[in-house]
Amino acid sequence: MLVLLPPSEGKTAPADGAPVDLGALVHPELTKPRERLLKALIRTSAGREATALKALGLATTQAGELALNQRLETAPAAPAAAVYTGVLYERLRLAELPDAAHDRVLIASALWGVVRPGDRIPAYRMSIGARLPRTPGLAAYWRPALTKALPDEGLVVDMRSGGYAAAWTPKRAERLVVRAFTIQSDGTRTVVSHMVKAVRGDVARVLLSQERPPETPDEVAHALTRAGLEVELDGGLLDVLQRPAA
Repeated sequence: MLVLLPPSEGKTAPADGAPVDLGALVHPELTKPRERLLKALIRTSAGREATALKALGLATTQAGELALNQRLETAPAAPAAAVYTGVLYERLRLAELPDAAHDRVLIASALWGVVRPGDRIPAYRMSIGARLPRTPGLAAYWRPALTKALPDEGLVVDMRSGGYAAAWTPKRAERLVVRAFTIQSDGTRTVVSHMVKAVRGDVARVLLSQERPPETPDEVAHALTRAGLEVELDGGLLDVLQRPAA
């Protein structure tokens, strides 16, 4: 089983440590596209402020993020599990899971392509929707390299949003996409939008805590049901269902 996670918009900048070593990140065959994109991001962030903010989809109140990006080659790096600190990662609590569980995780990244939880990276600001000058859309930029590099076999449990999924979707592996819904009193379902990251964090924690990793969608559903979650399988979709408190 491979668990694909999104990055988090919220990041904790490491206070000290050596800078990122691109060649030491998972799948070193991605080093060259990482180098090119890193330089493009630094160059854009150091250029005209209005152009940089537009390229990165940032508001004027977020101009301080540009200075963060300008220092990426020399900024302190730390394990990605400590840098990504959004809701999903707060619920997942990767640091508490064994190393073997970390080996079953890849975190999608607009800047790095993918990283393992233990890969050392600096805090940065760039989403998959960014449009850097003289650079194609980031999903299209990463797709050829990720297609060559990533394993395409077994079971892939996919927690990513659509933009990151567009950068790489397995062709041969069995892909299970995790969604979340609230069941209303009349039986209708509404998408859990504001807390879907928390739900996915809970799902990932249950699956990565299994002594024997699930190998099929049915085994995934069984593990989650035993953990107290209400789930339904629908082809390549795993729906986590929540009911309002009575």
